[in-house]
Amino acid sequence: MFGLTFADADSTYTDADIVIYGVPYDRTSSFRSGSREAPSTVRRASYGFEVKHFEHSPVPDIRMHDFGDLDDHLRPEDMMGEIEFSVAPAVKDKKFTVAIGGEHSVTSPIVKQYGSVSVISVDAHLDSRDEFMGSPYSHACVMRRCSDIVGIDNVFVLGVRSISEEELDRDDVIPHITSYDITEKGMQKAIDIALDSVKNEKIYLTIDIDGIDPAFAPGTGTPEPFGLLPIDVKRLMNAIGERLVGMDVVEISPPYDHSNVTSVLGARLIKEGISIYAKHHIS
Repeated sequence: MFGLTFADADSTYTDADIVIYGVPYDRTSSFRSGSREAPSTVRRASYGFEVKHFEHSPVPDIRMHDFGDLDDHLRPEDMMGEIEFSVAPAVKDKKFTVAIGGEHSVTSPIVKQYGSVSVISVDAHLDSRDEFMGSPYSHACVMRRCSDIVGIDNVFVLGVRSISEEELDRDDVIPHITSYDITEKGMQKAIDIALDSVKNEKIYLTIDIDGIDPAFAPGTGTPEPFGLLPIDVKRLMNAIGERLVGMDVVEISPPYDHSNVTSVLGARLIKEGISIYAKHHIS
């Protein structure tokens, strides 16, 4: 990618602790497309924030490299292959990776590079079908594909409020907690349940922006009312900080994002993850 990079991502790859990738892919989007435009709008929004956030003080100097955007492919298999090829070196070099989607299907090939991790997802949907619209790599199948990689005991979804009958009528339902239960019992209880459920120590966090209530994140492909508060997602991120090894923010759809509020939120969540990682892992 030539042009705008994520704010303050001015280090070389070699010097960087954190590597940021844009994945402008939305070919399996089933309701509202447009998330392919999110990497550029999220990057622009990132310039509206401080370099460091006071609540995480002291935060060491953060060295970031923006890899740029991966190519847009027609077939999900081709997209996944390019992600694996591009992200694998950073994982091998023990750098913290941040992916800006694109749709949620971009997550599983990244998780594949990490291997033995737990995958915690914020999402309105369980995304656990075996296949959807003829493809096992649809955005509606991403948590099933992640469970294929790390095991069902190492995936957990928070904020769910839309699940198909086929996803529930099976023996291997993806572990999850609904936004309704979170409202009743509190986010801390949900975090405790999630962390007790997963087995691998290292955690990869994937944030589908539709997990957050559309009042705060209207610009998304499949909006679902009765969602989480942004501050609750921040609480989750802080709770897993010491275990966090990588993250993504997906399903932001700029064509439906009035005043760019969703891109702004996405950029802030990324900066939150970077600050948390830096506080715990960078000396």
